[in-house]
Amino acid sequence: MSPEIIGGIGILCMIVLVLVRVPVALAMLGVGLVGFGIVTSPSGALQMLKDVPVDVLAKYDFSAIPLFVLMGVFAAHSGMAGKLFDATRTIFGGVRGSLGIAGIGSSGIFASISGSSLATASTMTRVALPEMEKYGYQPGFACGILAAGGTLGIMIPPSIALLVYAILTQQSVGDMFIAGFMPGMLGMVMYSITVMIMVRWKPHLAPRGEKTSWKDKIISLTGLIPFSFIFVIIIAGIFFGLFTPTEGAAVGAFVSWAYAVFKGMRFAGLKQSLVETLALSAVIFFMLLGAEALGYFISVSRMSFTLATWIGGLAVSPLIVLICILVMYFVLGLFMDALAMLVITIPVVFPIILALGYDPIWFGVIAVLTVELGLITPPMGMNIFVIKAMAPHIKLADMFKGVAPFIVSDLIRLVILIAFPVISLGLLSK
Repeated sequence: MSPEIIGGIGILCMIVLVLVRVPVALAMLGVGLVGFGIVTSPSGALQMLKDVPVDVLAKYDFSAIPLFVLMGVFAAHSGMAGKLFDATRTIFGGVRGSLGIAGIGSSGIFASISGSSLATASTMTRVALPEMEKYGYQPGFACGILAAGGTLGIMIPPSIALLVYAILTQQSVGDMFIAGFMPGMLGMVMYSITVMIMVRWKPHLAPRGEKTSWKDKIISLTGLIPFSFIFVIIIAGIFFGLFTPTEGAAVGAFVSWAYAVFKGMRFAGLKQSLVETLALSAVIFFMLLGAEALGYFISVSRMSFTLATWIGGLAVSPLIVLICILVMYFVLGLFMDALAMLVITIPVVFPIILALGYDPIWFGVIAVLTVELGLITPPMGMNIFVIKAMAPHIKLADMFKGVAPFIVSDLIRLVILIAFPVISLGLLSK
């Protein structure tokens, strides 16, 4: 039996495990470990089991995740994230689905300083979900809104995924961040439009928000000041080379802590924040550990390499090859962590993209957007499972049903970005 066939059987086994409600992280870890042992050797699998936790937990890039989560927890406990949500809710007051639009807008703004989709989803779920349930939002739809809003963190700078792509392809990190800005803003607008369409089509999903005056809208803008201040510090520091994006996460966490202390947080609040950060980070890193193990299995099975090589050898137009590559990313994104998928496939796919004459910066944006779909698409949908960990009373099936319209919105956005590269490249000085 060829390694590729073993890889395909392994993926099917993982889907079955997820369907019978085995935790996704455990399913990925188990399939990755057993599959790796079958393709290589049992001793190789044991060595992988020994090495993978160290690789994941000690990886410098991943150290930004708990720092961003800590920053989000401080923002929630200090009232910063709450003020952000209240400000956006007031700005969109009177519109049906205003809380949903506020959740999207707040997620986009928070993502601009966090760089992490998982951190954005977890923080805004903690702040917005109780309010949305209180005002009568259908729970699955509310979770779908917040899961989709969380994906904005993978595109809006500073984005960890864009950073990894830039490192792998030796592109300018600054150019990648600039290229991701407009597609990220477009995603925020299209998600908001999706909310408005859904609540008009199915009014039971969300009630009409309370009307607010223009005076209230202007006053509410003060709630954006703390985030704007942190955003300027992080982005300016990164672009002027004062610190790396990971160090920027530490700076953001420190500034958020200082703001929380200024707002009256004491030792008990600090202890609670650290406990929450450790708990959520453990969930996230367990999923990353499982994704890493599965990534090793898919790598040795040569599934991604075989697929990429086959696509590159097709005697068709460059556009068709590009579409096939994006379909490959979409399929792999259903089962793999975004960073693991980029690390495994970019070295193989990138030469094909250059040979076809496509702009590497532009391709990075649409590739990351395609990877982003995996964060909200079953069976993996890491954003959904992070929210599920925080809202266990809501059915997983309802969450995936609620996020479905936003998957359609992302597919439309992907088509727009492919048809109009200027959206990504327009802000770059060539």
